[in-house]
Amino acid sequence: MSSTTTSQANTLAGWRLILSGAQMLFVAFGSLVLVPLITGLDPSVALFTAGLGTLIFQFTTKRSIPVFLGSSFAFIAPIIFAVETWGKAATMGALFCAGLIYVLLAALVALRGPGFLHRLLPPVVIAPIIMVIGLGLAPVAVNMAIGKSGDGGIELFPYGDAMMVSMPAMIVTLLVACYAKGIFRLVPIIVGVAAGYLIALTMGMVDFSAVTNSSWVSVPAFVMPEFHIGAILFMLPVAIAPAIEHVGDVLAIGSVTGKNYVQKPGLHRTLLGDGVATSAAALFGGPPNTTYSEVTGAVMLTKAFNPVVMIWAAVFAVSLAFISKFGAFLQTIPTPVMGGILVILFGSIAGVGMNILIKSRVDLSIQRNLIIVAVTLVFGIGGMMVGAGDWHLQGVSLCGIVAIILNQILPKTDQVNDLHEEQEVVEELFHHK
Repeated sequence: MSSTTTSQANTLAGWRLILSGAQMLFVAFGSLVLVPLITGLDPSVALFTAGLGTLIFQFTTKRSIPVFLGSSFAFIAPIIFAVETWGKAATMGALFCAGLIYVLLAALVALRGPGFLHRLLPPVVIAPIIMVIGLGLAPVAVNMAIGKSGDGGIELFPYGDAMMVSMPAMIVTLLVACYAKGIFRLVPIIVGVAAGYLIALTMGMVDFSAVTNSSWVSVPAFVMPEFHIGAILFMLPVAIAPAIEHVGDVLAIGSVTGKNYVQKPGLHRTLLGDGVATSAAALFGGPPNTTYSEVTGAVMLTKAFNPVVMIWAAVFAVSLAFISKFGAFLQTIPTPVMGGILVILFGSIAGVGMNILIKSRVDLSIQRNLIIVAVTLVFGIGGMMVGAGDWHLQGVSLCGIVAIILNQILPKTDQVNDLHEEQEVVEELFHHK
């Protein structure tokens, strides 16, 4: 092959990587911007920090894993509560510290091996915590779907108008998720939002004044963190569930590409990359980052195994963050549109927790398992709070600590069998090839 032909082939391959990067951002986009829109954070900042976080992750893992990082749904309720209680700057300081939990777990995994995480956080602990994340957010989704603010305190749109927007958005989303083919099956959120937005537009529910008044290009509204001990103690335990979710995503992308990323570059490196990315996002006022399952699905569909694709996706995300009219447009999406989508999303999170219990064959006829699941669910969904004043634990934060403590102190009915089963699960998860 001549040098000219080789150069043309390389150029073509380069353009394919760039286009694949744009496609990956498109797949991740719906979930990425929903988190800041729900929590009151700036979507432009979220785009910037997602891109930055992905670049940090790729650097930390030596560009070996085709993974994109975006806004984490596990932190939605804690962010909303923390912003209302301590303010946005203190919330960012707490999220910065939450990222350090990943770093700590990475160090422990490096020292004691990947099976350590399963022994500390078995399915009976993680599953109810994930269920609390989804079920605890159910009132937020319903309130938004019927035209109220997330806490239900303010009516933003009449009930009838809101339902005429939220329900079609929900229905379109589930139809696309179930019946669409190819790449469209990976973007049900974007399609559902588009459908709801068009209906809201015809009903006069969209206000474009913010778009008109904004400039084309500007620096996103970054927020510098402040450190408040009460907010930090509240947020630290929240990192437990998404850390385990991260392990599942790493295993999933490994099964897609046929590589064992737990061994190389190592689970400690992937956890470190995710943790540093989350802390870096908080330094700018963005939501915590997490590996995106949607992008893993897109990788499986398109066979885009080259991690450079994710670097291009990150570059596009950072670039879009500085187009202020784009960020202002995202904020014109009416609340009922997002509410309709969130009914499915939050319910799906709870479903993931249930699926973990089923796939891990957690026997709820055993009293210790039943107690761990029961107490965790009721504390989380019921709104149990421990503490007073500036220091208190609630929601996912409290559930994470309670579930871990109960798992450590409650006696096991058959120690030998439990240890044998645990070893089998660890080997299946962390040592398969």
